[in-house]
Amino acid sequence: QVQLVESGGGLVQAGGSLRLSCAASGRTFSDYAKAWFRQAPGKAREFVAAINWSGGSIYYRDSVKGRFIISRDNAKDTVYLQMNNLKPEDTAVYYCAADRAPLRIEIRTPEYEYQYWGQGTQVTVSS
Repeated sequence: QVQLVESGGGLVQAGGSLRLSCAASGRTFSDYAKAWFRQAPGKAREFVAAINWSGGSIYYRDSVKGRFIISRDNAKDTVYLQMNNLKPEDTAVYYCAADRAPLRIEIRTPEYEYQYWGQGTQVTVSS
């Protein structure tokens, strides 16, 4: 069974940090761009950050630039999201996703560009 499994979520005070991980199982995604999305209560899921298959191209939504860092370790087939200086508005369920096609260089942000999804991990930031 093909799976992406997120971990690392939790409860943190504003200004704190968390590191999310997303590991693949059932098949390899080392040649696929990976992304993080999030969904806050009552809101639509939104793009957060993405990294292409080689790590040479990275893109962030404006509200997390300078605070979040996406990275990947293809040997471990794992993508990470280091979240620093967290704010209450970052509270959401965070999902990792893998591109619908391998070896694409350009970063894509729409959900439909990503075919494989994890189950999500809750991040709660208290004020």
